Amino acid sequence: GSEAASEQGQEEEAEDRLKELMDNLLDKSAKARQAALQSLRLALSSKTLSEFLLERRLTLTDSLEKCLKKGKGEEQALAGTVLTLLCLQMGSGPEGEEVFCTLKPLLVSILTDSTASPSARQSCATALGMCCYIAAADLE
Repeated sequence: GSEAASEQGQEEEAEDRLKELMDNLLDKSAKARQAALQSLRLALSSKTLSEFLLERRLTLTDSLEKCLKKGKGEEQALAGTVLTLLCLQMGSGPEGEEVFCTLKPLLVSILTDSTASPSARQSCATALGMCCYIAAADLE
C-alpha cells in the first residue's frame, strides 16, 4: 500500500513540475523559457505522458507557438524539438493532428526564412517532417 501511495506522490510531484515548466514557457526572460524547453524536452523524451499532455495540449501548443514566434535561434530550435516530442506523445489521432495543423504554417515560415538561425530551421524541418509523418491526416 505504501509503495502505491509513494508512487502516486511522485507522479503528482512530476505533474506539478511539468505544470511549472509549462508556465515558465511564458516567462519574459528568454533564458527562463529556454531552460523550461530543455527540461520539457528531457521529460517528454524519457517518459510517456499522454494522459497529462492530452488535457494540456492546447496550452502547450499556444506556448510553443509563442516561443517559435518571439524566440530566436536556440529557443526556436528547442521549441521545434519539444513540438516533435509532443506530436510523438499525442500520436496519430485527432489530438496529434490538431497540434500539427495549428503549428504547421509557423514551422514552414521559419523553415523558409533565410534570416532564421540554421539550428532553428533544422529543428523546424525535423518537426515538420516527424509531425507530418505521425499526425497529418491529409496525405498531401
